[in-house]
Amino acid sequence: MTLSDLVARFQYQETLDSNSQLKTLVLLGTIDSEPAILSFEKTHFNISLDELESNKLPIISIKEIESNDVYHWGMNLLESNINTTPSSKINLIYPATETHIRKFNKPKFHVIVETPELYQSIVKPYIESMKGDRIKWVKNILYEGAEADKVIYKNDKFILIPDMKWDGVTLDNLYCCCIVYRDDISSIRDLNINHLQYLQDISNDLKKIIPEKYPIKANDLRIFVHYQPSYYHFHIHIVNVNYSGLGESILAGKAILLQEVIDNLRFLGEKGYSQKTMTYVMNENHKLWELGMNKCV
Repeated sequence: MTLSDLVARFQYQETLDSNSQLKTLVLLGTIDSEPAILSFEKTHFNISLDELESNKLPIISIKEIESNDVYHWGMNLLESNINTTPSSKINLIYPATETHIRKFNKPKFHVIVETPELYQSIVKPYIESMKGDRIKWVKNILYEGAEADKVIYKNDKFILIPDMKWDGVTLDNLYCCCIVYRDDISSIRDLNINHLQYLQDISNDLKKIIPEKYPIKANDLRIFVHYQPSYYHFHIHIVNVNYSGLGESILAGKAILLQEVIDNLRFLGEKGYSQKTMTYVMNENHKLWELGMNKCV
């Protein structure tokens, strides 16, 4: 069944989030009685140089709001084309789990202090419960050829694909995801000094491969991991360093630069990140909040 077919059967229930800064809208509903999450994100302006030079602005109509001296402002309707100038990017999660719904619900954040003891007693058991079928889609990408037509690069260590938040074209908001083949790393908590060279090799590969595929320099790439991540199979995010439209996902308390992780491993020894107290930001909608992390603020 195609995306168009699925969206046509979407039945709205409630709005999970509407973000005026990020220009996103997230809706919860059902498709054939199964929960579904439908999200919209305004696309980047894609006006060609030829249009600008020929003074052919793609404006259909303008409604003036106000003017004052040299200042004029209003609303306008632009020409659109599904291939070159689409109105928005659409994402569908179906069937959606309770974890998906929690992730997209309008968040309320708190700073969490996670000690090694709390990791062992609360977080680690939760991570184990989030494996298996919950990350089957990751295994499909790694081993079953899912999204094979989108693969940017792969070797014996990882596979590199465009993130679903990126249209695969607009360089200004370049966003790729590097998923490793190793099954023994769920998050940075599993990393220790024995992974140091492994991570450095991946970092070097990413800084070499992506500039070969796209017109962007290695020092214009923000390469980072999340804690807590959205799924528990180790993966690395790579975005254009000048792109700021990712909200809290690139802020302190969520994103940790890969090079910082590598440098920390030099001092954390054999136990690595499992012995480190982690301070980060958690959404009240996260399952870990009700499992006991709400007592760690």
